[in-house]
Amino acid sequence: MGEISQLILKRKEKAHELKKMHVPLYPNTFKVKNSVNEIIERFGDKKTEDLEDTHELLITAGRIMAIRDFGKATFIHFQDGTGRLQAYIKRDVVGKDVYKIFKKLDIGDIIGLKGHIFRTKTGELTLLVKELQLLTKSLRPLPEKFHGLQDIELRYRQRYLDLVMNAKTREVFKKRIKLIASIKQFLQDEGFLEVETPMMQPIPGGAIARPFKTHHHALGMDLYLRIAPELYLKRLVIGGFEKIFEINRSFRNEGLSSEHNPEFTMLEFYQAYATYEDLMVLTERLLTSIAQKVLGTLNISYQGNSIDLTPPWKRYRFNEALIKLGGVDPSVLKDTPQALSLAESLGIPVKEGRLGKILTKLFDALVESKLVQPTFITGYPVETSPLARRNDENPEITDRFELFIGGKEIANGFSELNDPIEQKERFLEQLKCRELVDEEAIFVDDDFIKALEYGMPPTAGEGIGIDRLVMVFTDSPSIRDVILFPQLKLER
Repeated sequence: MGEISQLILKRKEKAHELKKMHVPLYPNTFKVKNSVNEIIERFGDKKTEDLEDTHELLITAGRIMAIRDFGKATFIHFQDGTGRLQAYIKRDVVGKDVYKIFKKLDIGDIIGLKGHIFRTKTGELTLLVKELQLLTKSLRPLPEKFHGLQDIELRYRQRYLDLVMNAKTREVFKKRIKLIASIKQFLQDEGFLEVETPMMQPIPGGAIARPFKTHHHALGMDLYLRIAPELYLKRLVIGGFEKIFEINRSFRNEGLSSEHNPEFTMLEFYQAYATYEDLMVLTERLLTSIAQKVLGTLNISYQGNSIDLTPPWKRYRFNEALIKLGGVDPSVLKDTPQALSLAESLGIPVKEGRLGKILTKLFDALVESKLVQPTFITGYPVETSPLARRNDENPEITDRFELFIGGKEIANGFSELNDPIEQKERFLEQLKCRELVDEEAIFVDDDFIKALEYGMPPTAGEGIGIDRLVMVFTDSPSIRDVILFPQLKLER
């Protein structure tokens, strides 16, 4: 029998002994009045002598995280969802019977505590326990011998254990929650309405990606998990909802990496009578606002790089960035064979020979990682922007931008193509030049074309990757660090 199995067996034996002592192992009658954070905020700054005059009975609960036994008295550290606090359990105070029960408890057990606050001789804020009750018996031991759970794979698979052991993990997800709430508040204050669109769609649209496919038996039809909400959100703009947003879950049946998870969170918002340039300004205001609310600063650190979010942010045209930052010869930008030759010489896989596609691959390889400070790239090729409006002065490019921070794409926005005839031509062109093995990954959405034929006002739209934004704002190296339950292979 392994060490863990032996520990589990011992805990089960203790649970059996407690049952024989008529101690409920999982009661649900204890009412918490005070959180740990509340106790610390109220009493953390008070001096020892001031605490001696405090006779308020505090009622709190939490998980035992450490035990220091001194025979007839024991110090423990316990934590709830708001923080960690020390408690002092003395046999002469709680009584022999309760202390006997307490001695059978383990690290990981959840207990209810009632007592008065004081400071020890070392000055640590401590709860002098008057009453104690077991609330949940833990049958598995928490990780020991190190501060926090270090096995990265185990942290992802058993996120609940990661949250128990690692304060940093808890802080990352608290920031994520606050970031999303701040985004919603900002957009609502700007007059945007929050809407919901289908996650199961008969035609996956709004992006070029391989979808997840399922079958609805009652309807007798195949459905797809959405790869993007874009086409449904534009239908709402057509219907008269002129400023809308959705924080959505989208799904793409593609590879996994430190920046890609099959299930991810994205913000998409649309504004009628606006251009992509309007959205760049709005994006600066949005991200600086949430940085101040969530982090309290516009100067952040990401993977060893200092990033200044103070606007205005740098702007480069797509071709300009290839030349200045990527070191690409200007002649390559107009010559498909030269571009293809350069890509091949750099070992960049190119599935299709159109110039815009090749240049985009070169950009990804030569430029993207250099965009550490917040930078807008504008003027993307039409070939890689099937839903974006052509530029009036140069029809080979679109009125589109991408935002990069920390060397990764954070946002993608553009003035929307609202010409139904050209939009259908673009869809058909995509069908001819599909890059994916799964041919069902690209469709012509005839209903969306029909909706456009009723007329969509001039509109700008944008998508922001929430997971990547949280990565940058919390200095997290992997997308799995900011998704509570990332997708993993089954354990064998």
